[in-house]
Amino acid sequence: MVQGGRARRAWAARGLWAGAELAVTVGLLVLLLVAHQLWWTNREARAEAGRTVDSLEEAWGPSRVPAPSGTAPDEPVAVGDDPGDPGAPATGAPHPSGGHAAPGTHITPQGDQAYAVIRIPRIGVTAPVAQGISKAGVLDKGYVGHYAQSAQPGQAGNFALAGHRNTHGEPFRYINELRAGDQVIVETRDTVFTYVVDSVLPQTSAHDSGTIAAVPRSDVKPSYGYSTPGHYITLTTCTPEFTSTYRLVVWGKLRASRPR
Repeated sequence: MVQGGRARRAWAARGLWAGAELAVTVGLLVLLLVAHQLWWTNREARAEAGRTVDSLEEAWGPSRVPAPSGTAPDEPVAVGDDPGDPGAPATGAPHPSGGHAAPGTHITPQGDQAYAVIRIPRIGVTAPVAQGISKAGVLDKGYVGHYAQSAQPGQAGNFALAGHRNTHGEPFRYINELRAGDQVIVETRDTVFTYVVDSVLPQTSAHDSGTIAAVPRSDVKPSYGYSTPGHYITLTTCTPEFTSTYRLVVWGKLRASRPR
């Protein structure tokens, strides 16, 4: 009986030790997975996105048209019928009533192709814009994805974009900090478009397609959005952080454009 009790205690001790080793191993694997997601994917995606921005700018060459006298090099020229109206269309840009497109607005990128650069000075973002919102081909590379059914930069309608808020470069990590009046600059081969943040929808359904419509208005929260055609930009990302339950939406209007 004494020997049997000792044997059972020995087996129990070995079982506890094995369980502790397994728990430690699982814990280390979880830590490695978290480190991979939070650090390594960001490192790799930011490096990839940076190389792509450099490649685009190298292919486009230096800016061919200097800023007008008295205007800072990075400051766009206000255009439109009323420069004080943030919804005024850029000179030459298509208007709901018709007209011709400004340089750079007839863009026909292929799927997953990077074709523009977005800069958001307030939150320090510089990232490529690519066609489509696939994870593997676009978002997980640290790119900002263009909803293919929406307008292109400078066009009448809604230039709608998506980006990761966490991991894989997380270019839209801090778009919740954007405020009315902040600039969102989109550069293409020919033209630099400056949009100005107008409003923020803090949270809506992941299936709220109205937020990226040509005249963006939330289907879930109709008090958020617009009722008239214009030249809009929409930034979308997941919320709360580290989830994909809801969407955070930032809207802006085209304020100005200038040749690159």
